[in-house]
Amino acid sequence: MEKYILWNGDILTKEEKDSFVSFEDRGYQFGDGVYEVIRLYKGMAHLLGPHLERLFRSMKELEIVSPFTKEQLIDQLEKLIAKNHFDEDGNLYIQVTRGIQPRNHVYERDLTAVYFAKIDQFPKPLDLMQNGVHVTVMEDIRWLRCDIKSLNLLPNVMAKASAQRKGCYEPLFVRDDIVRECGSANFFLIKDGVLITHPANNLILNGITRMHVLQLAKELTIPVEEREIAREELYTADECFLTATPIEIVPITAIDDHIVNGGEVGEITRKLQAAYEQSLTEWKHEVGLV
Repeated sequence: MEKYILWNGDILTKEEKDSFVSFEDRGYQFGDGVYEVIRLYKGMAHLLGPHLERLFRSMKELEIVSPFTKEQLIDQLEKLIAKNHFDEDGNLYIQVTRGIQPRNHVYERDLTAVYFAKIDQFPKPLDLMQNGVHVTVMEDIRWLRCDIKSLNLLPNVMAKASAQRKGCYEPLFVRDDIVRECGSANFFLIKDGVLITHPANNLILNGITRMHVLQLAKELTIPVEEREIAREELYTADECFLTATPIEIVPITAIDDHIVNGGEVGEITRKLQAAYEQSLTEWKHEVGLV
């Protein structure tokens, strides 16, 4: 993929883009920036509004001056999709860095932000969604502003690499014996028919799919608790699953050596997956994809 990318408002080829990256970009030197990943279904951006709201919030929290308005960015993203003639399932990646400045921990307040967007093909991971995954518990050593979707992902990267070397799909972060979230996904637990997930505070990223699933649970009249989950609750859970934009809802069938629900995908997880698929079908009708 990536025939054309969006670079500071211009649509360029990949080769043209490569010549524009500055070694003094603060994103390159400090991870000083933010990003979003938006799901494309048949070339249409799903839940675009909430994603852009979070992007602007992340920039505000880091005091990055936005280089575009919401309307300008939407127009540029639509042109990017059209230029690529992209009508498949994929991911739209947007990144904004604070800008270019001689290396200094203290950033200048009036820097011009640098941004780009690209499209990658990404079909639904049906095997994961149908059969589930294993996760492994790890100590959460990330910074205390996980609510900001920043480029500072090294703890997540190292943890996810370690988890996959152990044959697990994701790390499951625990801090102070409280279950927080996964390396690149939010975590849900079901006990006695109640859907439980960590509150949306500074210790997790308030995932767009997380919020969508909570709304679906409300529509299905599934009881919901947004509260801290003690580590020992993992081993008495009836069901567990994770959510993220590219993978929707993926069941967890094992946590380290502990098998969840006999290794089977639970009834409530399946019900939420079906509701998610139905919401996609309704959305596709609304936007003219069906």
